[in-house]
Amino acid sequence: MTDCDHCRRSFEDEGAYLRHLRDEHAGELSRIEQRRVDDLNDDSDGVPTAAVYGATVVGILLAGAVAYVFFIGGGSANGDVKVEPHSSGSVHYHGTMNVTIDGQTLDFSEDRYQMQDRQYFHYEAGDGSQWHVHGQDVTLEYALHTLDIQVTENSVTFEGTTYSDDDGTTVTVEVNGESVNPRDYVLQRGDSVRVVVTAE
Repeated sequence: MTDCDHCRRSFEDEGAYLRHLRDEHAGELSRIEQRRVDDLNDDSDGVPTAAVYGATVVGILLAGAVAYVFFIGGGSANGDVKVEPHSSGSVHYHGTMNVTIDGQTLDFSEDRYQMQDRQYFHYEAGDGSQWHVHGQDVTLEYALHTLDIQVTENSVTFEGTTYSDDDGTTVTVEVNGESVNPRDYVLQRGDSVRVVVTAE
């Protein structure tokens, strides 16, 4: 219960008390009472206007953040990959990779495969025998994408042709002899990657 200091009436809740002050004692209010009455919003059953505005602003900011994550922040300049590398320069490790597509083994010492992504994954100095990783969360999918090779668990796209694992074609994507999902597999120090497409 709140009692009015001006007329001694009692009120069940703060909102009713503030509306009473506004309506019955407008010219008698102290600065503090006046500020509380000014914050009153008749449509909110006593909820101060500042609280309503604050809740509205927070709601708008949250909605904006969600929209950014789902509609703007979800893509990248590197294509539609699930995990994005980050923290460039935080690690430096190597591994090997063999990609053979329909009998053709790719030579990563060729210029077109050298230094394609300077930040996170690359081959360098004309050496195609080992890859370099320089960041966290570099997936196999990301690494191959930098080399213009799109890969899933059961398909490889190279030079405009998509090879799918079906009756006439076998697609193998392995790291250290184990099948992996390239979208989820994060490259580790010393990994031996093998991608083989055999088409009949």
